Amino acid sequence: MTIDRATNQPTQRPTDERPLLEVSGLSVDFRLQTSVVHAVQDVSFDVRAGETLALVGESGSGKSATALSVLRLNPSPPCLYTGGRILFDGRDLLELSEKELCRIRGRDIAMVFQDPMTCLDPLQRVGAQVAEVLRHHTGMSRAEAAQAALAALEEVGIPDPELRYRQYPHELSGGLRQRVMIATALVGRPRVLIADEPTTALDVTVQRQILDLLVTLQHTHDMGVVLITHDLAVVAETADRVVVMNKGKVVEAGDVLDVFDQPADDYTRTLLAATPRLESA
Repeated sequence: MTIDRATNQPTQRPTDERPLLEVSGLSVDFRLQTSVVHAVQDVSFDVRAGETLALVGESGSGKSATALSVLRLNPSPPCLYTGGRILFDGRDLLELSEKELCRIRGRDIAMVFQDPMTCLDPLQRVGAQVAEVLRHHTGMSRAEAAQAALAALEEVGIPDPELRYRQYPHELSGGLRQRVMIATALVGRPRVLIADEPTTALDVTVQRQILDLLVTLQHTHDMGVVLITHDLAVVAETADRVVVMNKGKVVEAGDVLDVFDQPADDYTRTLLAATPRLESA
């Protein structure tokens, strides 16, 4: 079941629809000099076209390590994938070579990171960074990629995209940098988008704009979205299903409405109880 965000009513997707992305029994260790951290332990989930799956939990619960594992972006060493499968189009991403995986990153599966200021190249104009994705994956000419990048900047609601195209990341506000990150992720028309805390450093007004933008673009392109967040209010408004993580493990999973209305795990209940609420006077 998914939620139609236009009407806020549940809708049923075909039960035989194959997941775009399927993570099964994933385990990830970080082997340090004096210890081993079991960051992800036997984690399983899937996401389908047009659906938003939220990974939630406290800082350190394993959300980001899980998300980065999908595209094998955790640094290795010290990261070691010790078990499980990550299936996309029937292929296990953990078994692909780096060259094969590079064809998937940014084209079929894209990621929006927490802090665009550390992810965007400070020495390269933002438009060129968006265009680079197209040149890498499609072989477009420089002129063709530039036009497509301008269209992508406009699609994500960046005002005066011709001006912004020529600017450097430090010349943009936090909200505009995040929109550039989204444009970079979506310009290749990925089938799955992983959004890792995409609104953490933004004020509440810009947060709302970015989340609305992601929902709109998801519906436009029928993407599957994996949303990593600690904000349960965001999950309630944007996600269809939720996976609750604690200490690297899945403690609860299910439809958002079911999990929030009748949480089965004590940790989930604690998270929900800690969510700020406006009480009437």
